[in-house]
Amino acid sequence: MSAARETTDVLVGGAGVAGLACARDLLGAGVGVRVLEASDGVGGRMRSDRVDGFVVDRGFQVFNTSYPQVRRRLVLKDLRLRPFTPGVLVHTPDGRLRFSDPTRRPRTLPDLLPGRLAGPRDLAAAGLLSARDMLAPPRLLKRLRDTTTRAALADAGVSDAFVETFFRPFLSGVFLEDRLETSSRVFHLVWRSMLRGTLCLPAEGIGAVPRALAAALPEGTVRLGTPVERLTADGAATADGREVPARAVVVATGPGPVAELLPGVRVPHYRVVTTYYHVVPRSPLGEPTLLVDTRRRFLDTCVLSDVVPSYAPPGHALVATSVLGRDEERREHGVREALAEAYGTGTDGWDLLAVRTVEDALPAMPPPQPLTRTARVSPGRYVCGDHRATGSVQGALASGARAAREVLRDLRP
Repeated sequence: MSAARETTDVLVGGAGVAGLACARDLLGAGVGVRVLEASDGVGGRMRSDRVDGFVVDRGFQVFNTSYPQVRRRLVLKDLRLRPFTPGVLVHTPDGRLRFSDPTRRPRTLPDLLPGRLAGPRDLAAAGLLSARDMLAPPRLLKRLRDTTTRAALADAGVSDAFVETFFRPFLSGVFLEDRLETSSRVFHLVWRSMLRGTLCLPAEGIGAVPRALAAALPEGTVRLGTPVERLTADGAATADGREVPARAVVVATGPGPVAELLPGVRVPHYRVVTTYYHVVPRSPLGEPTLLVDTRRRFLDTCVLSDVVPSYAPPGHALVATSVLGRDEERREHGVREALAEAYGTGTDGWDLLAVRTVEDALPAMPPPQPLTRTARVSPGRYVCGDHRATGSVQGALASGARAAREVLRDLRP
């Protein structure tokens, strides 16, 4: 193929959601774009596999309907979303307790009676915190003093006991960290999105989200199995030795390739998470609800087939359980013991279907945490991804949108 045929206005390296959003905005502005993706499919970390008839996401993920970028770019009904229960089950030494949103399910109000999960002061403090975050404009939350999530909860009047019973177990699974050290501004924005939106999963797995974004691009825009090996003076060179001339290059890969292609760009530390997928004859829970553990032997667990029945073939149930760090010898055995206690059932007959370790699951976001960073690295060189904003689908999409705006500004001064 000739170099002239390969020439494009903008080359985007990486077909994750950030790169796809960037490409879509550039194409919408009339700029020629080519997206090169190293793997065999779009999505980056948002991929789903079929394993023996089961849908296995590459790490446990949820989809939040309240994100502005999501609503702008996707037709939600086309994803056939199935919701989680608006609440969380907390496994404690005294049994399971439920923390629910009574504004969505009034019948769960008795679960919040003082003395069950928390006392009246803690419930009042959590209620006031939630009301402020849900009703306040995002721009006000972004201007709050940035501290840790733990400090923000203390400032809101939440006791250490309630933090340890609910917020720490639950938020450990949200931010993939155990000490509530994430930026309080990020916490407030994420808490707001949870209160205003619905946590769901697409019927075909989380990978349906990037596939929908890619489907909105003209055919031939994305080329799979074509990793960018290095940037050149005129564009980029692929691993097979071809050069793709371009007026601008946007690096939208994972943190490892970003560091290799753009050595001067600082990439934050990323959290590592491992998810175990177990097949069981029938659901040990019977409801689409997230379950967390006050002893934090796992981040969270849920029966995926209770949320989306098509995740498992008829006559089976699929349980996903995530833990911080990598898979290690005998670790699954310890997880299985914790699940037996949390679900209140034997797990000896559970079959391990798959193990998925995601090395770059989520960027660490300690304070002070900038909520957005410029995409421009140098003339003709740009970068986007959740590490340039917040660790979420919203952050990745917004970063891709910002990269497109900056590219357009530079190409059309």
